[in-house]
Amino acid sequence: MIKSNNLSATLLAVTLFTAGFAQSPDKAKLDQFFDRLAEKNKAMGSLTIAKDGKVLYTRAIGYSQINGTEKRPLTAANRFRIGSITKMFTATMILQLAEEGKLKLTDNLDKFFPQIPNAGKITIVQMLGHRSGIPNVRRAQNAQENVSTIPITKEEVLALIAKATPDFEPGTKNSYSNAAYFLLGLVLEKVTGKSYEEVLREKITAKIGLKDTYTATGNIDVNKNEALTYFNLGGNWKQGGETHPSVFFGAGHIISTSNDLAQFIQALFDGKLISRESLDQMKTMRNDEGLGMMPFTFAGKTFYGHTGGGDNYGAWLSYEPEEKLAVAYTTNAKVYPVDNIVRGVVDIYYNKPFTIPALESLVISPEVLDKYVGVYSGPEAAVKCKITREGGTLFFQPPGAQSGVPLEATAPDKFQIEGAVVIEFDAAKNQMIIKRKGGAERVLTKEK
Repeated sequence: MIKSNNLSATLLAVTLFTAGFAQSPDKAKLDQFFDRLAEKNKAMGSLTIAKDGKVLYTRAIGYSQINGTEKRPLTAANRFRIGSITKMFTATMILQLAEEGKLKLTDNLDKFFPQIPNAGKITIVQMLGHRSGIPNVRRAQNAQENVSTIPITKEEVLALIAKATPDFEPGTKNSYSNAAYFLLGLVLEKVTGKSYEEVLREKITAKIGLKDTYTATGNIDVNKNEALTYFNLGGNWKQGGETHPSVFFGAGHIISTSNDLAQFIQALFDGKLISRESLDQMKTMRNDEGLGMMPFTFAGKTFYGHTGGGDNYGAWLSYEPEEKLAVAYTTNAKVYPVDNIVRGVVDIYYNKPFTIPALESLVISPEVLDKYVGVYSGPEAAVKCKITREGGTLFFQPPGAQSGVPLEATAPDKFQIEGAVVIEFDAAKNQMIIKRKGGAERVLTKEK
């Protein structure tokens, strides 16, 4: 009997120790990872790991503002543009209105905006789940200006969507639609008679005490602790351009912090914002899309949340329901892929094998880089990619993009956007070979 009790006690102790060990992140290793990212100029941003609402680890690296040699370090208080994580907030507020009986998820769009093509067949729930067929739209671009930096009215965007041709019949396919979430933001305003900002404050931020979450109305404001966006130029930082937040509205115009994001998703899963039934609807995936939510697999576990990005800022919010674990990362300078950073953080948290990456960059002379600069096109006339150089860095600008993305050299003629694209140059043939993750390959020729 004594042996049995001893055995039970031992097993209990082991269980408790194991559980505690899994729940306590290796802070030293997390620090090493973020020290390396900072040392090699591979990231700037803020991380929060929280369990059941309790913050276990926070870390900020990089700078919120750089003026020559004057650099203002990032802190946990800095606020970031979170891009498409805004969609989680928009979806939550739409579901709140549905619970209040102010709209139905089965309502057709023509109840609110009959001028949109297929409005009589598109439902609110299809818009939430990216199954509406509403195409993404953009203003006409000219060579003299970057129109994305210029404010646009809601009426102008509505007119662009109304003139666009649907991508497919509602409900038949899945295609990510910022335009649909722009319209959902307008639906929120029409149903409540209030601005998006007012609804956000009443239904989410004031309700759960988010002090640093609000909508962007103009350019990044450093006087509000907002972090400016930067590109890495071979070890130096250059401030990036700013897409005006009016372009995104309900699809991507919220500002927040990693701490607030972790608090938001905990409240969401705790039932403080919507019912369990509504949350289950958000979590129900079709083609890896829920209602303003998507799944991630980290360390063999299923997380729920969303990613966001624009210009060179971004954010990642994920939550593992069984352990009530929230991981939130906000960044104002994407160099090393955010996906890799978050995966590394989760692996360290669960004590999975993880090697701190060396993150060594190859330096190529400007003379060699200049051989690759130019406009490249393929057999299809519309496919034109631009390669430019600034300092010791090449920038790749794909068709339709407003600006270029910095490339990392892995060989004198080979470059990458880590985890996404590898680009090889053949200067003798004036060719550029683009190899995308997954095996797709395209050969483009430099125009004379």
